[in-house]
Amino acid sequence: MRLLTVAGAAERLGITTRRVQYLVAGGILTSPARGVIDELPVERYLATRGGFRWRAWQEATAWGAVALLSGREVNWMGNTQQSRLRGQLRTVNAAELVGRARERAAVSRYTGHTGTADRLRGQVVDTSAAAESLGLTATAAVDGYVATGALDGLVAAHGLIHDEAGPFTLRATGMPLDVVARLAHTAPVLAALDLAESLDVREEGPASTP
Repeated sequence: MRLLTVAGAAERLGITTRRVQYLVAGGILTSPARGVIDELPVERYLATRGGFRWRAWQEATAWGAVALLSGREVNWMGNTQQSRLRGQLRTVNAAELVGRARERAAVSRYTGHTGTADRLRGQVVDTSAAAESLGLTATAAVDGYVATGALDGLVAAHGLIHDEAGPFTLRATGMPLDVVARLAHTAPVLAALDLAESLDVREEGPASTP
């Protein structure tokens, strides 16, 4: 783990130290000890900070946006809400969409035994196949959705340890996982949003060929 001082993190981000402390309190940045900041969340925030310019949709609305963009029904929202959301989607650009949809899940990253990946992947809604369809290379990492109430049990069962640089990304959501699975498998919209929020090395592009 590489660490920054609070002042160093503020300088890297171009914000005040008080704002850094606010981001730590909000769970966006991580402070493993008094006066120091984990560098990786700082880099991740730099990569996605544009999204924080926009007020996030509530969880159900964020999932409604994913569904509408994927051509699926949104049976958890009323007609008036859907109509209003369609109007918003006609005017948002990609960066704003990423920012507004960020509350669809609470993201945590972990490390664990190397043999955990396959077992863990079978217990989450994995978006890696859709990510590969976007031209990104496959990795041994896991990135998937889990029910909010099942997260702690899953972490304990696999002996996962919280680590911002870890290869296992779990996205806890209150949306039923059967709905999430349909959206993940219908279109690459969800995978694209996930990738836009991450620093996954797959974002660098397709693997080179010999």
